[in-house]
Amino acid sequence: MKRILVFGMTEYAGGVESFLMNYYRKMNGKRLRFDFLTNTLKKTAYEQEILAAGSRIYHIPARSRSPFRYHKALTAFFRDHAKEYDGIWVNVCSLANIDYLILAKKYGIPGRIIHSHSTRNLDGVLRGLLHQYNRKRIRNCATDFWACSESAAEWFYEEKVLPYAKIIPNAIDPEKLAYDEEKRNSVRRAYGLADSFVIGTIGRLSPEKNQIFLLDVLEYLLPDVPDAKLVLVGEGPEEISLRKMISERGLGSDVILAGRQDDIRGWLSAFDVFVLPSSSEGLSLAGLEAQANGLPCLFSADGIPENNAVNSNTAFLHTGDLTRWVYTLKQLRNMPQCGRISSDGIGERFAAENLDLGQETDLLEEYLYDRL
Repeated sequence: MKRILVFGMTEYAGGVESFLMNYYRKMNGKRLRFDFLTNTLKKTAYEQEILAAGSRIYHIPARSRSPFRYHKALTAFFRDHAKEYDGIWVNVCSLANIDYLILAKKYGIPGRIIHSHSTRNLDGVLRGLLHQYNRKRIRNCATDFWACSESAAEWFYEEKVLPYAKIIPNAIDPEKLAYDEEKRNSVRRAYGLADSFVIGTIGRLSPEKNQIFLLDVLEYLLPDVPDAKLVLVGEGPEEISLRKMISERGLGSDVILAGRQDDIRGWLSAFDVFVLPSSSEGLSLAGLEAQANGLPCLFSADGIPENNAVNSNTAFLHTGDLTRWVYTLKQLRNMPQCGRISSDGIGERFAAENLDLGQETDLLEEYLYDRL
């Protein structure tokens, strides 16, 4: 059995974390064993499940909080544990920090994978400059260059690296996310949404997900669609500021902050429309899950690549055109089942786009075992 160290899990259950768990659940313990390294001292998303599956999680301090403690702990970790691993798989949205790969090489981990999950800098000027600087250095410490989409690869890697970039899709299991009428009714009853037009999104509550924009959309929509409700599923650093804005705008009865939820199928089934106004997504896992449920989807044309569209009831709108979002939601409100499509054929479309988890897991497991 080959052992792989994974970096990319945080305390919040966001898209990268969900992506990792989708593949982890399928691959861990067969021919590959995965452990996790994380730069937070808090419990990570899915930590209990990971530990119960027999994997280890190593916590070190964040570089931003304590650079000295971070470097000391990271160096000690690789010095003591590098010999246990055949490979390291680093999942990030920027190259601002490549210490994990530099030390992995120094202490002898043979396979060193860097995996891009974004298409633009979201971390401010300094980290943007570090990203550009490290683009020129990454070839010296990584052996494999991965990305979730072509656009994520093009932003992440220099032109001379692109021919070697491997696209690893954010695949899902469409059948496990298919529309469920019973779950829909259960969630809507529990949250007082039985007769509402439910606009929903799922994801980390963070600036790049742009949930604030959805408050603007809701305010403009409510005079014409008074039964509209906005549901935000997820947790993250923006929760306090979002709650404050909701209160200040008098939207307390119209917005539900549902927090982290495990029954994603149930929540998607409860929605009437799925919205994702993100400023940047490599390939949105939440957007794919919503389409597996048959939901009509409105995606940001400014931050989400068009290859995120699998179903025909998916539209891309610019977040600078607020009236267009409101108009489209009004149109959907008046359509049969608000534009939701039948689950027939969805699985086949995902497979054709190389987005079916079962199919892609087999390929990735074989590749990793042979490569490392």
